[in-house]
Amino acid sequence: MSDIENVDRILSGLAEVADIEAGRTAPARVFVPVDVDVKAIRGTLGLSQSAFAMMFGFSLGAVQDWEQRRRKPDPAARMLLRVIEREPAAVMRALADA
Repeated sequence: MSDIENVDRILSGLAEVADIEAGRTAPARVFVPVDVDVKAIRGTLGLSQSAFAMMFGFSLGAVQDWEQRRRKPDPAARMLLRVIEREPAAVMRALADA
């Protein structure tokens, strides 16, 4: 993407913010799962923490922290974890091509 295209996207985003603030446009609705049970997802797949982390691109420390409730996955990780929970084969196929 060129610099001009990037500037156009930024300006478009700023115009959208102005429209939302002025009440002319409703903000987009974003769905983020409130909570996911990482240990249960991993257990369903029959994977060790290390294998789960490697397979799906997480750090081992993050998986351990999530399972022990020391940390909560960020919104993007929660979305990916929800997809892994429901369609693990699709995620594995997508990541195999990466």
